[in-house]
Amino acid sequence: MDIVIVGLGKMGGNMAERLLKGGHAVVGVDPSPEAAARVKANGGTHAPSITAGVAALKSPGGSRHVWLMIPAGAPVDAAIAQVLPVLSRGDTIIDGGNSNYKDTMRRAEALAEEGLEYVDVGTSGGVWGLTEGYSMMVGGTEAAVERLRPILESLAPGKAEGWGRVGPSGAGHFVKMVHNGIEYGMMQAFAEGFAIFHKKKEFALDLPQIAEIWRNGSVVRSWLLDLLARALQENPKMEGIAPFVPDSGEGRWTVFEAVDLDVPAPVITASLMTRFRSRDQEAFYDRLLSALRNQFGGHSVKRE
Repeated sequence: MDIVIVGLGKMGGNMAERLLKGGHAVVGVDPSPEAAARVKANGGTHAPSITAGVAALKSPGGSRHVWLMIPAGAPVDAAIAQVLPVLSRGDTIIDGGNSNYKDTMRRAEALAEEGLEYVDVGTSGGVWGLTEGYSMMVGGTEAAVERLRPILESLAPGKAEGWGRVGPSGAGHFVKMVHNGIEYGMMQAFAEGFAIFHKKKEFALDLPQIAEIWRNGSVVRSWLLDLLARALQENPKMEGIAPFVPDSGEGRWTVFEAVDLDVPAPVITASLMTRFRSRDQEAFYDRLLSALRNQFGGHSVKRE
């Protein structure tokens, strides 16, 4: 199948390469010369703009596919506005980024009035997707998703593995949002457990060894544990890494949704708050807590 991929960053570039190896015709759109060179080196073509990319597709109008791998929010709306005039009824726009599912529902409704399909593909797999395949949570009409089957099967770990239509437009991004919230909690639990190991100096625990033991037979074995083991092998003391943890936004959206639905989600919420805390260089609340202890109990205050 022919497809335009807009955004050839790490994931978008890897997806383009995997599709090309699967026999699909890929037109890549990205301003980076390195990205353009990579897609050409793997047998694809490069276009300077989305409209030029659509024009380069061999498929006739009504069966063209434009896959967006760009940041959520305004960039997605801008890309849709740019490509809309050159698409025809029956063409499909796919959002493989981390868009808010409410934005996805809005876009799908607006594009349906133009006769266009809008499919959201919540994509997990990171930099390993190129070799391992991607987990894809897909939202959209049954007909649109079925037309995309050859593309999705090429990107997935297996033709019938790691992907599926989970519901109408918006459902794919909704499931991916909660997936990321769960991921936050799992990562936080591993980090806290190994921090406890690190503090127990009297045992001189070998953290990489523990991770390797757990990888086989343990109830907590997982791909995240595999990656944790790899990180500890490469840098057991985490030297040179700042204690600063960003978030993609989906963890906080999951917490908002939990509040709206009256669903208790303490683990995901706590893991998100920990990420916020890691970025506070001033830590005013900790300073105030210390001052309060001094006020009511005369406890000492550690000075800088």
